[in-house]
Amino acid sequence: MRELRVAQSAGFCFGVSRSVEMAEKLLGEQGGCASYGELIHNEDVVRRLESGGLRVIQSPEELAAGEQVLIRAHGVSREIYERLEKAGGRVSDATCPKVKAIHTIVSRAAAEDRFVIIIGMPKHPEVEGICGWCGDHAVFENSQDLEIWLDKNTEYWGKPITVVVQTTQTRNNFTECCNVIKKRCTNAKISDTICLATFTRQEEAERLASECDAMVVIGGKHSANSIHLAQICREHCANVQFIEKASELDLDKLANADIVGLTAGASTPAWIIKEVRNKMSDEIKIEETPVEKEMSFDEMLEETLKTIYNGDKVTGIVVAITGTEISVDLGAKYSGFIPTSEFTDDGVKVEDVVKVGDTIEAVVVRVNDVEGTAMLSKKRLDAAKMWNEVEEAVDNGTVLEGVVTEENKGGVVVNVKGVRVFVPASQTDLPRDAEMSQLLKKTVRLKITEVNKARKRVVGSIRRVAQAERRERTEAIWNEIEIGKRYHGVVKSMTSYGAFVDIGGIDGMVHVSELSWGRIHQPSEVLSVGDEVEVYVINFDREKRKISLGYKDPDANPWTAFTNKYQVGSVATVTIVKLMPFGAFAEVLPGVDGLIHISQIANRRIGKPEDVLTVGDVVDAKITAIDEEKHKISLSIRALSEPAPAPAAEVEEVEEDDGEDALVYEVSATGEATGIAPDMGDDE
Repeated sequence: MRELRVAQSAGFCFGVSRSVEMAEKLLGEQGGCASYGELIHNEDVVRRLESGGLRVIQSPEELAAGEQVLIRAHGVSREIYERLEKAGGRVSDATCPKVKAIHTIVSRAAAEDRFVIIIGMPKHPEVEGICGWCGDHAVFENSQDLEIWLDKNTEYWGKPITVVVQTTQTRNNFTECCNVIKKRCTNAKISDTICLATFTRQEEAERLASECDAMVVIGGKHSANSIHLAQICREHCANVQFIEKASELDLDKLANADIVGLTAGASTPAWIIKEVRNKMSDEIKIEETPVEKEMSFDEMLEETLKTIYNGDKVTGIVVAITGTEISVDLGAKYSGFIPTSEFTDDGVKVEDVVKVGDTIEAVVVRVNDVEGTAMLSKKRLDAAKMWNEVEEAVDNGTVLEGVVTEENKGGVVVNVKGVRVFVPASQTDLPRDAEMSQLLKKTVRLKITEVNKARKRVVGSIRRVAQAERRERTEAIWNEIEIGKRYHGVVKSMTSYGAFVDIGGIDGMVHVSELSWGRIHQPSEVLSVGDEVEVYVINFDREKRKISLGYKDPDANPWTAFTNKYQVGSVATVTIVKLMPFGAFAEVLPGVDGLIHISQIANRRIGKPEDVLTVGDVVDAKITAIDEEKHKISLSIRALSEPAPAPAAEVEEVEEDDGEDALVYEVSATGEATGIAPDMGDDE
């Protein structure tokens, strides 16, 4: 043997360590006390404690009135508690917090009339104690026994069932049992209650056994977790010794092994592990592994038994999540927990932000040495870290992010990772008369402008960040703008002549004529303030910082539709939309109007258009002229009742009374246009 590898997780778990410390403290203070059952599965430890005055009892009736009695880490049933108190005992409870958690789960199941399935060793003290907190229940040591029972009792397949597992069970056994339950039971709640320390110890033993030529497992022959360790090692290594102390070690079996692994159960004290290790070192020269050189086993053990204090920063692994708290394994003699309320602000689900197996940092809020628990706070640690960031942010101008949580007369309060930042109303970036409540629960970006740590006062500005971001967006737009480029914008305001649209920090103007191909009188007929619109650039002036935008779709130009459908000589069904002294305007297609001159309304002389036509009339008219450049059309009703006219003379323009341009003609009896129409006023 040339190398020894010692498992870092070997030896006392925090639950066993705590129970031994509680016993030693009671013996020191009172000179003696009772233990309900052997305190741990290790004869040497038990004998040492007995020599100090610890008396082991097997039933409550053995207890003397007024005697101090210690409940071991395995826990006991509800009935035993009551009997001990009835016998006059003064109870000190050293039940492992992880076992206590199982008692809570099965008690709740009993209250909800749920059947409980326990995966574990039926005669083990921990399992017997769990059974005493259940209603109807059954215990199964392996998946085979569970499968046989379920197949014989099919009535349980649809019943509400709660499943828990002994804290020292192997992961493989628990997984196999869960698979059996999931295939049959439709209403099962499964709680993974294997202790993380146990799981870590088993995982490390499996790795070592796979890498080593021989394994030595130290533990009590009645210790469930030690038995399982030996079982796991045998599955991966052919040469395994399961011993309780150094005198049982057979060095001959290690003679041909180059690499030997050493691990120990949760009830194995440090001095026994040290004795075994020293015996191996005395007989054969062993090269220390790099891990051992960094930290001796005694140092590693001391690390797991260290005391923590209020205000300490600790790191642990999340081992369980319930409706009220998150359990954290600190790798010490304390079991940590964080209230779930620290993770559920604003309706957030705790499972969305933290999961079993996550490494988490927190600060110790309160230590309970009697129960071996420590209340932790992640929020306080985050807030303490954030104070440093906040102070630095004043100097370097860092932009921070937070959620608006409160509104008051002077402004709003933003929560920046646990730090309250006050933002004055003038710095919220809202208009003067705007309601600040509209910011509540919104995520905002801000700069810190003032910090007074002594008064715990922090002042910030949302406006500074918003203004800077607007400037950046504005410059980006001016650097990239070009005619025809499209933008997604928001209508900011309306006037009688158009709408102003914000295209990302700059307002552009959409003239009323660019809002629709059809006739509209006000922009409000098409848009409203707050509308999200797609616009395109018609023109821009960099120096004057002005942008003209278009809104109507160029591809939907009605003139294009008209020219594709009609030509000079075509007959169209039109609608009269406006009457003027010189004629009538008629809609040929939506967005395309033509002029019917007064002389072309009837085949006789008329005084005014309304003598024949009314707005809304639908009539047939012949297209007599089209001005492609100015998009103007001349129509004639008269031409449909007379012979076809000679080719039209050149189209001329006249000024109309309402300021609009129109094409009019002086037409002969045969329909020939010869020039500008005479002043209709002379015909009245």
